Amino acid sequence: MSHPRLEEVKSFLLALQDDICKQLEVADGKGKFVEDAWQRPGGGGGRTRVLADGAVIEQGGVNFSHVYGDKMPASATAHRPELEGRSFHAVGVSLVIHPKNPHVPTSHANVRFFFAEKDGEDPVWWFGGGFDLTPFYPVIEDVKAWHQVAHDLSEPFGQDVYPRFKTWCDEYFFLKHRGETRGVGGLFFDDLNQWDFDSCFAYIKAVGQGYCQGYVPIINKRKDTPYSEQQRQFQLYRRGRYVEFNLVWDRGTLFGLQTGGRTESILMSMPPLARWQYCFEPEPGSQEAQLNDYLKPRDWLAE
Repeated sequence: MSHPRLEEVKSFLLALQDDICKQLEVADGKGKFVEDAWQRPGGGGGRTRVLADGAVIEQGGVNFSHVYGDKMPASATAHRPELEGRSFHAVGVSLVIHPKNPHVPTSHANVRFFFAEKDGEDPVWWFGGGFDLTPFYPVIEDVKAWHQVAHDLSEPFGQDVYPRFKTWCDEYFFLKHRGETRGVGGLFFDDLNQWDFDSCFAYIKAVGQGYCQGYVPIINKRKDTPYSEQQRQFQLYRRGRYVEFNLVWDRGTLFGLQTGGRTESILMSMPPLARWQYCFEPEPGSQEAQLNDYLKPRDWLAE
């Protein structure tokens, strides 16, 4: 058995993957996404799309997956133990874009739908998702524009939605072992079922479609900015933080691995190149040092 609206959600997500890939290809101007369809032995599958060595995008992936099984993985039940022992369906689109130019931020987005059931108990459904931005040489107008998109798409669902999900994003994408946020945030939400189904579904539609509204203008503004080899090396160093978060803290990565998902598709979120440097300290007053001011929760729209 599955949720009666599952196919409707799945159709939207497949179309969303198509639309995001088209918009990113136009913004890149050269690269094309290559599709790799896959099947999961335990149930389900997906289609992974990767663009590599584009004019702007060094490597990026836009994934669709629909997986199901008889038992929820530990990463899903850790914060909701009542779901243990339930069968499940999980369908979603997840993407990460790593541009080559250090002045174009890395970006991530995800929208997903879960349905879990168990004989003799009421079925449970919820939505989750969000998007966030990870600049290396941040520009305040870009950060504010990104958050303005997040604010505006959230406002029809309640004036408290943007501040709640913005705060949730700041808290989730936080490297506890480094004491810093992964970037400048955006939106993050999980377990969304407090509204009726149509309202929750409409919100993830707005989030999914809002990603390109927020990101493509930043690509267009910054993709031709000249950069030095020193700036490129700093970008690679900061990409190391992205790897640290995804492997140590990200629940989505753990969920994919624990459900027996396709490893190549799960780890396509990793940058193609990254570096680590022992006890690196940026030059005081440099652009690199200024990044630290952005790696903490701030009310960007009030600035």
